[in-house]
Amino acid sequence: MKFLDLFAGIGGFRLGLEQAGHECVGFCEIDKFARQSYKAIHNTEGEREYHDITTVSNEEWRTLRGTVELICGGFPCQSFSIAGKRKGFLDETRGTLFFEIARAAEQIKPRTLFLENVRGLLSHDKGRTFRTIISTLNELGYDAEWQILNSKNFGVPQNRERVFIIGHLRGERGREVFPIGTTNAENDNKIIQVAQLDTETRKNSNRFRTYDPSGIGACLSTMGGGGLEPCILVKEATKKGYAEANVGDSINISHPNSKTRRGRVGKQIANTLLTGEEQAVIVQKPRGFNKGGEHDIAPTLSSNSWQENNLLKSGFRIRKLTPRECWRLQGFPDWAFDKAQEVNSNSQLYKQAGNSVTVPVIYEIARRFE
Repeated sequence: MKFLDLFAGIGGFRLGLEQAGHECVGFCEIDKFARQSYKAIHNTEGEREYHDITTVSNEEWRTLRGTVELICGGFPCQSFSIAGKRKGFLDETRGTLFFEIARAAEQIKPRTLFLENVRGLLSHDKGRTFRTIISTLNELGYDAEWQILNSKNFGVPQNRERVFIIGHLRGERGREVFPIGTTNAENDNKIIQVAQLDTETRKNSNRFRTYDPSGIGACLSTMGGGGLEPCILVKEATKKGYAEANVGDSINISHPNSKTRRGRVGKQIANTLLTGEEQAVIVQKPRGFNKGGEHDIAPTLSSNSWQENNLLKSGFRIRKLTPRECWRLQGFPDWAFDKAQEVNSNSQLYKQAGNSVTVPVIYEIARRFE
């Protein structure tokens, strides 16, 4: 199918759709740095290019009718006001960026809509926001289906839950896309889950390690048994007050002195990528002298450069994830990162990874389109 890439970012939707055999005819992205990466990665010659979606006229969108078969986009979720008289989507979604997708869909009438948002969209405003979105699609003539999918189940070691919405134009509906199972025989991105033994309870726990489907194993842990293995203690707002981190685990290092944050340690998997440099990883101590000093237990984590060089006597070191690693966690190939790195700073590359969709998830959905 020929598709229009809205809120395009660095082209995560595009890469996954193209891998599934679909063709991009145009894109829209307001952030100039993201556009730089997008155009460095993708061949956009001859395509429609839009910047601020709110300035694209209905007449311009209508010129794409009959050409665009699919509109995709991970739209920012702003608050939906449903107060007052209910006059349909023009009344209820105006002023939000979802309205811009609805407006484009109304003018272009593609066969399929392919949307993405955070899981919290389902519960936002006690479910009224999501209900407004689905009713809007219905008014536009689209039957909707949706599913929450986690990136960790599609070949990348990142715990990232997102809701995906597919809209089928009534009268031209293809086959249903969802549900997609993570261990379905048709799924090319099977994962192997190995239950690890909980060293505190000595019972089988729900802590899993995710292995790359290409056969590359996860980072080796240093567990020696008996509950005496060395670890880093990370402050968390839980009853226990901390979480244990070992080699290969990720740590969210933002707001180190927070008294309300929890879930800061990812066991052999990255936490959900954000737009900054919030994540670090525990690695084996290299040979030689390190200027950061040594400690039996890691001091309070911060995001400054001195702290990331701290060493533990147990042989651990804490370091931030590199921009390249963050892009890999979103399923981008290194050649794509190399092209983006030529035109953008590290701070922009971190931001772009955090804002992107996970390419293998997009591919897995897109290959089911007819």
